[in-house]
Amino acid sequence: MTEPGLEEILELIWTMKEENDEVKKDLLIKRMKLPATESMLKTLTQDGYVKIADAKVEFTNKGMADARLIIRRHRLAERLLNDVLAVKEDTMDSSACKFEHFLDEEVTASICTLLGHPVSCPHGKAIPPGECCEKANKEIRPVVTPLTELRSGDKAKVSYIVTRYHERLDRLSSMGLLPGVQIRLHQRQPTYVIQMGETQIALDSAIARDIYVRLV
Repeated sequence: MTEPGLEEILELIWTMKEENDEVKKDLLIKRMKLPATESMLKTLTQDGYVKIADAKVEFTNKGMADARLIIRRHRLAERLLNDVLAVKEDTMDSSACKFEHFLDEEVTASICTLLGHPVSCPHGKAIPPGECCEKANKEIRPVVTPLTELRSGDKAKVSYIVTRYHERLDRLSSMGLLPGVQIRLHQRQPTYVIQMGETQIALDSAIARDIYVRLV
């Protein structure tokens, strides 16, 4: 499915089922903000994504699979926008709606791995797991972790930095501590000391928790 309007209807059906376990056709149409909703719902029915019986809308197996992927992309996009890009909550949902349409399966899995396979969106709703999540569950350690989870001697590459304090981010940037840079944890106590090339940098625990890394 490639038409955003049709994907939005599948997404709404999914969220309505989360709320009430059943979706009434009249209520679905009322909640849709798109024009020509009835004709689009008819298209989804004809194409085998949904079925309508007794004024209730139900997914087919095909529709359920597609809706699951759409919801996964949207909620991972929300996590990325919230956790990494610090987008304001009042614009996060609309931004995620636009962003999700550009994500293919490979990029979605990469974002999920980057974020450490989150199980819920910023609003607390479940993120359907993917194959990458199942694989990660079998590993001893998460793929992406805060720097504070490293052991002395571990080598890692900075994945992203999450902080609400711009001066903190400016300080780390000025030291060259940016996504993609490889580091080695030299010591954990009394402060975290990392080796970055020929330079050693001391970090307190509050700053170290903001830095997410991937083991190498």
